[in-house]
Amino acid sequence: MDRDDEQLLRGRVYGADHDHPGPRPDRRYVELVGGPLDGLLLDITGWTQDQVGAGVALSTELGQFGIGGRALYNPRPGDPDRWDWTGDTP
Repeated sequence: MDRDDEQLLRGRVYGADHDHPGPRPDRRYVELVGGPLDGLLLDITGWTQDQVGAGVALSTELGQFGIGGRALYNPRPGDPDRWDWTGDTP
């Protein structure tokens, strides 16, 4: 991914409609840090504490495994609004 692609993704919500890519005020988001989805926001509105604590495996074509791959993100200890990339999985 080049610098222009990275700038385009910043402030966008993972999985959001391309016509309305930004965050909504009535939703709760965390920022994805590092890895192929760096800078995207993840909507965690309505997630339980257990779901939040477990982290996520998000589908992406941008990771090490290309189409069908997933990027792994976990909550950052002490900073619940930021989730760190921990690797990719097929």
